[in-house]
Amino acid sequence: MCSRRSRTPTRADVKSLYLRIYLTVMTVLLLFALVSGWLFKRNIEHEQAQRVTAVSSERQAAWGELFANALPGANLPREAQAQGLEEWSQRLRMPLALDDAEGLRIAESQSFRAALDEGPKRFWRMEFNDGRTLWVLRGPPRTGPRDDTWRRTAQVMTESGEVRDLPAPPPPAFTSPWLPFEGPQGLVAALVLLFVAVSLGAYPVVRRLTRQLEALKRGVEAFGAGQLSHRVRVRGRDEVAAVAASFNRAAARIEELVRSHKSLLANASHELRSPLARLKMAVSLMDSATPESRAALRQEIESNIRELDALVEEVLLASRLDAAKALDRRDAVDLLALAAEEGARVDAEIEGRSVVVHGDERLLRRALRNLLENARRYGGAEAPLVQVQADGRHALVQVCDRGPGVPGDQRERIFEAFYRLPGHAEYAGGVGLGLSLVRQIAQRHDGQVRCEPRDGGGSCFSLRLPRGTPA
Repeated sequence: MCSRRSRTPTRADVKSLYLRIYLTVMTVLLLFALVSGWLFKRNIEHEQAQRVTAVSSERQAAWGELFANALPGANLPREAQAQGLEEWSQRLRMPLALDDAEGLRIAESQSFRAALDEGPKRFWRMEFNDGRTLWVLRGPPRTGPRDDTWRRTAQVMTESGEVRDLPAPPPPAFTSPWLPFEGPQGLVAALVLLFVAVSLGAYPVVRRLTRQLEALKRGVEAFGAGQLSHRVRVRGRDEVAAVAASFNRAAARIEELVRSHKSLLANASHELRSPLARLKMAVSLMDSATPESRAALRQEIESNIRELDALVEEVLLASRLDAAKALDRRDAVDLLALAAEEGARVDAEIEGRSVVVHGDERLLRRALRNLLENARRYGGAEAPLVQVQADGRHALVQVCDRGPGVPGDQRERIFEAFYRLPGHAEYAGGVGLGLSLVRQIAQRHDGQVRCEPRDGGGSCFSLRLPRGTPA
């Protein structure tokens, strides 16, 4: 069975990222420019067509008024009307035909009859106020490229009867005050300049984005190479900056966990040496010991095994709490009932009322047990006092003793892992993890633990937990 090997991205692969983004942006811009140009051209053609239609309508109306005034009236004989029609047809060089009010043909010019024989034509239809209809032949229907020459001139008649051609205004064309070109060339030049300008403007934006991605890549590679303190610089407030900030938070968390595990391993290794050394010595003395001393050696071995077992258990629990981000379970826990069960192990005095919190019962039991065990070891001969009460939205559990107390500058350090007050010898038991576990358990429950002096001597350890509903 062959395994697939993942290819490590090369520098060329990474560099091509901004090229792909840039080319994508340029392609979109090019399509935008082409579509914009096409729409602009269609708009110009539409405006031109509207203008031509308006000019054509005005011209037709002018021609109609001209012919209505120039041609003989409907009250004249048909021969006179036909003669006048023929004269104006020759004069204007336009094929003409005239119908009466009932649609009957009055007359048609010779050029009109000749043009009809050549094939289908286009007409102008002009209706006079007297009911007559004038037909003006415009030429064959367009089948090829449109010729707009006829549209660019207009004919007027002077007072002397002379007909002159006047140029009509040209159709609208694309013009720009900052381009030397007009018409289609100007439009193309404008689109090219627009594309170049946007391309030059988009490059630094795309390059800035990909530069941030490259910096994030270098940070991930440095962190993966073992530089746990390396962080990525966060710039801006976009998605890339959010990814960089998330990476920094994850890196800080991993660095903290690694540092904590290293410290835990180093301290645990140190604490294991003493019971292991005592075990080794006791085992070595078993063979040569007298029957009376064997019982003491056996008791010593059992005591050291229990100490090792407790140490391993606390180390594993501390490791799990360091790695856990949230509680695996949340149960409804009555702190008064829990204090009564654990207090019975050390004959502690229990006071207070029932207060329910939601959390991991096993961890809360372990925290309370560690506080009671600490009071038993270092709290003197008097039985510990446990008080359970509600404090607003929090539950407060206090474990008080009558021991020598904790100096003010040491009340925070005693919650550090493997830290023990000066003068506390190993014979007292414990390895300095009990109070550290209490703080970790309190933090996992969004609570806190403090050490305060007790009136009359001794110490009070206060465990404060929120009384919320399960999440």
